[in-house]
Amino acid sequence: MPRMIRKGDLPTKPCVHCGKPFAWRRKWAAVWDDVRFCSERCRREAKRPARRTP
Repeated sequence: MPRMIRKGDLPTKPCVHCGKPFAWRRKWAAVWDDVRFCSERCRREAKRPARRTP
């Protein structure tokens, strides 16, 4: 039977864009060192140039 792992025991890192910490996911197992953003939205927003407000 597989060993249960609590979410609190998984590695975390901060999102480059928003700074919010996010936890490891199984689909990122092979590329965890390359994952930089917590979500697709943060990845898209980081690509956009910063808006200037008058």
